Amino acid sequence: MKFPYLPLALALTGWMAVEAAPKKVIVVTATKGFRHSSIATAENVITTLGETSGEFTVVDYVRGGPNGTDDTDVKEKLSLSHLQGIDAVIFANTTGDLAIPDREGFLKWVQAGHGFIGMHSCSDTFHGFPGFIEMLGGEFKTHGAQVQVDAYNQDPAHPATRSLGPIYTVFDEIYEFKSFDRSKVHGLLTLDKHPQTHVPGDHAVSWCKEVGKGRVFYTSLGHREDVWSSTAYQKHILGGIEWALGLAPGDGKPLDTANHLSAAEARDGFKLLFNGKDLSGWKYRSADGPKSWDVENGMLCNHFENGGHGTDLLTEGRYKDFILRYEYQIPPKSNSGVYLRGRYEIQIFDDAGDGHDKGKNGDIYNVASCALIAARKPGQWQTVEARIIGQKITVILNGIKVHDGVLVEHATGGELDDNTDQPGPILFQGDHGQVGFRNVRIKALN
Repeated sequence: MKFPYLPLALALTGWMAVEAAPKKVIVVTATKGFRHSSIATAENVITTLGETSGEFTVVDYVRGGPNGTDDTDVKEKLSLSHLQGIDAVIFANTTGDLAIPDREGFLKWVQAGHGFIGMHSCSDTFHGFPGFIEMLGGEFKTHGAQVQVDAYNQDPAHPATRSLGPIYTVFDEIYEFKSFDRSKVHGLLTLDKHPQTHVPGDHAVSWCKEVGKGRVFYTSLGHREDVWSSTAYQKHILGGIEWALGLAPGDGKPLDTANHLSAAEARDGFKLLFNGKDLSGWKYRSADGPKSWDVENGMLCNHFENGGHGTDLLTEGRYKDFILRYEYQIPPKSNSGVYLRGRYEIQIFDDAGDGHDKGKNGDIYNVASCALIAARKPGQWQTVEARIIGQKITVILNGIKVHDGVLVEHATGGELDDNTDQPGPILFQGDHGQVGFRNVRIKALN
C-alpha cells in the first residue's frame, strides 16, 4: 500500500516545528562600577535555566575583565556583527558605561524584534545614555538597607509572575528609581509603600514593555545569592526570558491605573471622587501651601520631607447628606484625617503612637471614640464607610461598625467653617502626616 507523499511531508514539518532549535542568548555581566558577588551565581542560574528548559542556549558571556578594566569583551561581543543570529541579550547585574561600540545601533537591534532582559543593577548601567534608560523603562536612583517586602503581583497571568501568587515575599536589596513612567511600562511586581519608611507611594519592582518589535523584561531583584538560588526567583526570570524571546504569550502594554466603581456601586448611584490618574475635581485648601499631593499608580499620596508638612486637599464639589467610601494607608507614627462636609473629622492615626481619647484611628475627633477596636497596623490598607445625615454620623471601619448614628452638634476642630448644616467638601488632612488614599467614592443622599 502506498502512502501519499504530501501528508508525510506535512507531518515531518510539524514535527520539526515542535523540535525547533533553542533560542540563542548572550549573557552580559560586565561592570564599570560596583560588581556584585552574586554575578557568578547569576551566570550559572541563567545558563542552567536554558539547559533545563531547552528553550534557549547561552552562546556567549560578556564579562569585561576584572572590575571592568578590560573593554575588549564588550567591544567585540556586543558589536552588531557579533549580534547577528542572536535572539536576546541579558544584562545580569551590569553597572556603569559599558563600551558597546554602537550604542544607538544596539537599541535599534532590540527594536528590530530582539529580546532584552535586565536583572537588578542593569538599571545602574548607562546613566548618561537616555536612549538606554528609555528602552529599559527606569533608572536606578538609590537603595536602603536590605529588607523583606511583600511585592504585589500586578499581572498574575504573565509568564514572569504567574507562579508567584498575589503577593511575592522576598528579602533583597530594593531599588528606588528615577526616570520611571508607569504609563510607559507593563507593571509586573510593585510595592505600594516605601520599603523602609512605609510611606505610601509607587515603588516598582519588575516590569516589561514592548519596544518597536522587540520585548524588554526587567526585574530589580537579584542582589543576593540566595535570591538567585530560590525557586520562586528562577521561575520569575525564566518567565521573563521566555516572554522577551517570544516563546510565551503575555501582555506588554501599560496597565490601567485608574480607580473604578464596582458594578454594584455604579447601579447604586455611587460616583468616583478620585479617578486614580490625576487631581481632577480636587484643590488645595491654601493656594500658597506646599503642593504635597500627587498621584502614584492609582493612589492619592501626601508626601513631604521629614520635619515639613503638607497642605489639606478638598473636593471642588460640595455635599450634605451622603455615604462616603474610601481606603487609606499610613506609615508608622503618622496622623491624618477625613473631614465630612469639611467640618467633621474621622481620625486617621497610628494607634501605636501617642494620642488622646477621641483622637485615635477611626474616632470622630474630639467627639466620640470607636465603640470597638477595628484599626489595622500602619502599612496596611484600611477601609471606611461613613454615612452622614443631618448631624448624625455612622462609621464602619474595616468591616466593623464603630459609630452608629452619633450626634455631632459642632465642628470637631481644624474645620473649614462653622456652617455645619450646610453642604461642604470632602477634605483630606495633609498638614499633619503622610498618607495615601484610593478608591474614594460617594453617594449623595439628597
